[in-house]
Amino acid sequence: MKYTLFKQYRDTILTLPASASGPDERLLMDRQGSLSIYYAPFEYVNPQARVVVVGITPGLVQMLNALAEAQRQLRKGIDDETALRLAKQTGAFSGTLRNNLVELLDHVGLHQWLGIASTRLLFGSDTHLFQPASVLCYPVFVDGKNYSGNPNMLKNAMLQRYLLTYFGEVARQLSEAVFIPVGDKPAEALGFLADKGIIDHRRILQGLPHPSGANAERIAYFLGKKAKKDLSEKTDPSKLDQAKAELISRIRMLGKIVDE
Repeated sequence: MKYTLFKQYRDTILTLPASASGPDERLLMDRQGSLSIYYAPFEYVNPQARVVVVGITPGLVQMLNALAEAQRQLRKGIDDETALRLAKQTGAFSGTLRNNLVELLDHVGLHQWLGIASTRLLFGSDTHLFQPASVLCYPVFVDGKNYSGNPNMLKNAMLQRYLLTYFGEVARQLSEAVFIPVGDKPAEALGFLADKGIIDHRRILQGLPHPSGANAERIAYFLGKKAKKDLSEKTDPSKLDQAKAELISRIRMLGKIVDE
């Protein structure tokens, strides 16, 4: 049944406290050792999407924002599909992530391929072109902190199951879109799915730095806002230069790939 999980957690969402600062245990989906996975209303899929921007998993901020919006819409009497669409639109890449993501996507020219003024419009008037996603669709935490890739989702049985079951289904529904992973871990996961024939390798455009504020130096260099001579040892400029050049080149070639 469509949106089965949303229906399962609907009553809980309606009763969540407005001042929540962490995951509500009533939303717990799975737990394994230090790993825990919680429900958040992120399952809406936009069948018209031309671009899927893929993170690793929704963080706590994104989770709480999406839940608050879903609750607001449900209390207004909005239907489930609309509530889910608006919750996803509100919660996805929210906070500082969104501003950084827009700047990075515009910098590599994605907005030009889409024929829009800026990728910021993907979160507004041009949302019909866009599917925000995470390879782990529901929020994953390690010892209560946002999951960042450890343990490896491709080697952990529970995480791999969530990747294949939930994101695998999203990917199948959007097989004609292009997928842009943000960070190395989502890129690895997309490659894994491509090897299984779920996604076309040619439709994966990797190389974008993760838009997290914790990645500020790499983002600044990628955008040309910080000189190579001013970088710390933790940042590899040659790797970023190569990734950016390849990404820009592949975006310019998108017309040929998508038309095939």
